[in-house]
Amino acid sequence: MVAISRGNSDGAQRELLDTAAKDEVASGAGCPVKLAVFDFDGTSIRGNSPVLLCRYLVKRKMLRKSVVLRILLWGLAYSLRLPQNEAWVRGLVFTAFEGKPKAQVDEFLFRFYDEVIRERFHAQADETMRRYGSEGCVVMVVSATFEPIVLRAMEHHPFDCQISTRMRVAPDGTYTTQVDGACIEGAEKLAAIHRFADARYGAGRWVLEAAYGDHHSDRTLLSAARHAFAVDPDRPLRRTAARFGWTVLDW
Repeated sequence: MVAISRGNSDGAQRELLDTAAKDEVASGAGCPVKLAVFDFDGTSIRGNSPVLLCRYLVKRKMLRKSVVLRILLWGLAYSLRLPQNEAWVRGLVFTAFEGKPKAQVDEFLFRFYDEVIRERFHAQADETMRRYGSEGCVVMVVSATFEPIVLRAMEHHPFDCQISTRMRVAPDGTYTTQVDGACIEGAEKLAAIHRFADARYGAGRWVLEAAYGDHHSDRTLLSAARHAFAVDPDRPLRRTAARFGWTVLDW
């Protein structure tokens, strides 16, 4: 399942009201709602949060050695740009949490964000998100990383909503090692945005005003935006950006 959520803090609820106001203004003016979409790992933050989470878990001896080896082999294949099963590797990471209550695991992931990820959030991402928000855009983060990590970031940074990868919860309220739906990566990012925006605003009543990504798997998303930005891009994305005239940013 795609996660489209807000945090539960007072600040997040105020931002939700701000988002609703943006929607109402755009709808009332007969204008399409403008979306400004940001990737998370490597774009909004320095580094890759699932990789950092694996290190965090290994340090605490929460992953079996056999699981760590399989994750490392997956990472090697990924670095060689070989086709990979994104849901499979996320399931491996979540063996650390299998059978544990969702609330307990979410709190653990919130602490992981606070201790490891929070300091990695790009100041430029903050500034850019804030600017789009002030211009009346709905600011969104779309990411393959785990939902609680992005929800925690949303409590501290100026984006209105998020679509991220959610892990399946068993009937007894404990986490499984299965992804609930599809991982939000590659072309699925754009598909998920379409499902969200069509449901919320109506087909044809929104536009992808801007998109920011760092990885060649973000090309589908960037190609669909009115304004595309490659943030510290990998070599394939840098070549694509040069070919299409996309703006390259050094954050």
